[in-house]
Amino acid sequence: MMTTPKEILRTRGIRPRKRLGQSFLQDLNIANKIVDFADIQPGETVVEIGAGLGVMTGLIATKARRVIALEIDPCMIEILRERLQCFDNVDVVETDVLKFDFFSACSPDPSEKLKIIGNVPYHISSPILFRLIDFRMHISWMVLMLQKEVADRIRALPGRKDYGIPSVITAMFCTTQRLMDVPASCFYPEPKVVSSILKIGVREKPVVDLQNEELFRKIVRLSFAKRRKMLLNNLRHASLPGYSPESMLSALQDSGIDGMRRAETLTAEEFGLLTNCFMAKEKA
Repeated sequence: MMTTPKEILRTRGIRPRKRLGQSFLQDLNIANKIVDFADIQPGETVVEIGAGLGVMTGLIATKARRVIALEIDPCMIEILRERLQCFDNVDVVETDVLKFDFFSACSPDPSEKLKIIGNVPYHISSPILFRLIDFRMHISWMVLMLQKEVADRIRALPGRKDYGIPSVITAMFCTTQRLMDVPASCFYPEPKVVSSILKIGVREKPVVDLQNEELFRKIVRLSFAKRRKMLLNNLRHASLPGYSPESMLSALQDSGIDGMRRAETLTAEEFGLLTNCFMAKEKA
């Protein structure tokens, strides 16, 4: 029986698809560690992002009540279903993770909290992270393997050059912990980057009780639109339907945030305060 991703793919005449960012984890020790990090309990449902060849899927299935294995590549779907047919608690779903309704995975108990495990494709890691945060009410923990550079950005603190939109939005809604780095030699084909495993926990409440979460995200994105510009300039010239430049300037004053600062110096809490001040201005 073929045991490594390289052997499986060669036997079936399949080449990894660069377009999908395919790089398969082939170190079983690392796979076991990732599953252990998730601390899966017997009654829990786990959603695996990018199940690939099922290296981790089978390990997860021995611990969880139910596993939903998401995979977008039809070639992988066939292999997954063949390799996992011995598990009656695994659902292989051919889908784009950016379109998957994570709430549907909670059925039949809508109050259930999911755990998410995944080797996240590097080229769409931020969109995937933001989608998971969108569904955070249905998620307890995520254990994600990401490009180290992306993980650094997610965990960056204000004032650092890698501090940006993912840092602020993640900090508002989640806690993060770097568990370990994974060298390129643990994958096939070997990527040109080092990976990091993050454990991301969903906060019971955001750092700030946001009056408008969508507005918060827009303000964060607009503030970082031109990193070298002052916050005041970015917001004053921003196109934000329903909000006048005057209300933006007034909100900065009311929040006590100096508009001469750059976005990279503001904490998630300050962005939340600024958002609520914008809302207060519009309601007045």
